[in-house]
Amino acid sequence: MRPLLIDRHDDGVVVLTLNLPDRRNAMTADLTAAWAETVPALAADRSVRCVLLTAAGTAFCAGGDLSWLERGDTRSVDDLRARMLPFYRTWLAIREVEAPTIAVVQGPAVGAGLALALACDLRYAAPDAALSMPFTALGIHPGMASTWLLPEVAGLPVARELLLTGRVVTGAEAVGLGLVNRVFPAGTLAAEALAIARQVASRAPVPTRLTKVALAGGGPATFEAALAWEAVAQPVTLAGADLAEGLRAARERRPPRFTGR
Repeated sequence: MRPLLIDRHDDGVVVLTLNLPDRRNAMTADLTAAWAETVPALAADRSVRCVLLTAAGTAFCAGGDLSWLERGDTRSVDDLRARMLPFYRTWLAIREVEAPTIAVVQGPAVGAGLALALACDLRYAAPDAALSMPFTALGIHPGMASTWLLPEVAGLPVARELLLTGRVVTGAEAVGLGLVNRVFPAGTLAAEALAIARQVASRAPVPTRLTKVALAGGGPATFEAALAWEAVAQPVTLAGADLAEGLRAARERRPPRFTGR
């Protein structure tokens, strides 16, 4: 069974499915290797307009596979750092995909698994999804850039509470905390998220990618930085053929057919 499924749609949507349901989609060596091969290729593929991250089974992702520690791994701190940093970078490469990314959280998203969802641009969840960062309860410091991703997405007060208590947040509660954008019933979650992905993919690809770049890292650092960026990025799209198509489609009251030019 392949640990990562890849489904390419004609409209530019690519659906990635974590496919280790019997392991609650934990980040095993095999799944990590498949991710390392797939995600950089998607980042380099200009035909990709939206990436939808889903998971097989009842869990989104149980986080890192720490069974090697339970077996009595005795490597030094330096050796462990040399192992963990590439692991973090491999999984967080989803942030380097310029096309928008969407995580579909249908069940538990734990530790590094929640960090993976937070690394995506948008998150949609089932009401009973379970989001948690139980690092300190396990006796370890948070990893996978959790101390940056949580404050970026939900703010410092929420990040402090989740990281210091490790409490579980339901999908329904997560909306109010800003951890997810919306919730949908479990039975319709996948279809609703795919519909949103298709809507994103239908937008002009160059402005969409540039907008994602503009918002990376929490958006421009200052008001003046925003003006400076937009004074360059907007003219880039004003000079593109997709603008003429968008205006023509609006006049003709039909969906636009953007080409990325």
